[in-house]
Amino acid sequence: MRSSATPVSATDRESGVRIGVLTGGGDAPGLNAAIRAVARSALAAGDSVVGVRNGWAGLTGDGDFVEMGRPDVSGILQLGGTILGSSRVNPMKREGGTAECMGNLRSANLEALVAIGGDDTLSVAAWLAEQGAPVVGVPKTMDNDLSVTEYCIGFDSAVHIVTEALDRLHTTAASHHRVMVVEVMGRDTGWVAVLGGLAGGADMIIIPEFPTSLDEVVEHLDRRRQQGSDFSIIVIAEGVEMEGMSGAGERSSATDAFGHSQLSKRGVGERLATMLEDRTGHETRTTVLGYTQRGGSPTAYDRIWATRVGAAAHQLASGARWGMMPVVRCGSVDTAAIRDVVAEQRRVPADLYQLAQVFF
Repeated sequence: MRSSATPVSATDRESGVRIGVLTGGGDAPGLNAAIRAVARSALAAGDSVVGVRNGWAGLTGDGDFVEMGRPDVSGILQLGGTILGSSRVNPMKREGGTAECMGNLRSANLEALVAIGGDDTLSVAAWLAEQGAPVVGVPKTMDNDLSVTEYCIGFDSAVHIVTEALDRLHTTAASHHRVMVVEVMGRDTGWVAVLGGLAGGADMIIIPEFPTSLDEVVEHLDRRRQQGSDFSIIVIAEGVEMEGMSGAGERSSATDAFGHSQLSKRGVGERLATMLEDRTGHETRTTVLGYTQRGGSPTAYDRIWATRVGAAAHQLASGARWGMMPVVRCGSVDTAAIRDVVAEQRRVPADLYQLAQVFF
């Protein structure tokens, strides 16, 4: 946040609706575009905007707020990350968490709160709305697994990174006649792997929705060699648990406040590469894209749609439509209950995975 921002005082109430905005969970390209859209829409309507720092952490304890004006959201459309900071703090797991959040909303004179995040952040938003808090949501998750909505902030940028990486890996795989295993994000769903793999010409894609055994992967590689292909690129989602691969079902004992284990420590890509080399004799290498999928500037698609859903969130807040959020359906911005959006995960459909298999 720029130095011009000043802390909020309980007496600093301005005309119009006083709207808070926070970003929770993992950072993603497009968050700043959404913040900008909420703020610019609000300021243009004569409302005032307050940033809640570091996700739900900014509504716990003593609270952490910052006034936001046009200079604070100028020049941030193209920036990755989030100028407000983020965290994985879960007020639902804190004793007195509801009272803390409600008290901080009152102390900052916030009449509305826009929560930008994925299933964890939005689960808290739905919970607070049910307690009477004036909360609306905005969909953000690179895993693209929120129900109801066809768009989540950050997903398109993540797919772009995977596609570019595969483009680059093709030449080195072909030059050295290697098998390249590329591990990408995807805890419970394989959206990034499937669409990134399709766009980048992967020779095999392994995702949580459709189990694949180690034997099947070995057979696939052997068949490609017999057909004259002396290199292969395999994309695997980090959350995959594979039959026949030792340690594939192991999860890190360390979990965050929402109970999620740290998948980056599982090393599913490295284990698969090691076992494939042992089984096939083909030289095999691993690339873990990791946080590079979160970093950098958002794509034009993410900038545009983050702007659209951010502006729509301000409209919901202005209309006091608490517990609701903008979603994308059939290429247009629509509205849905936050609780419905987080009710279940949107998983990769069979027809899309079958399409990918055509190119295996």
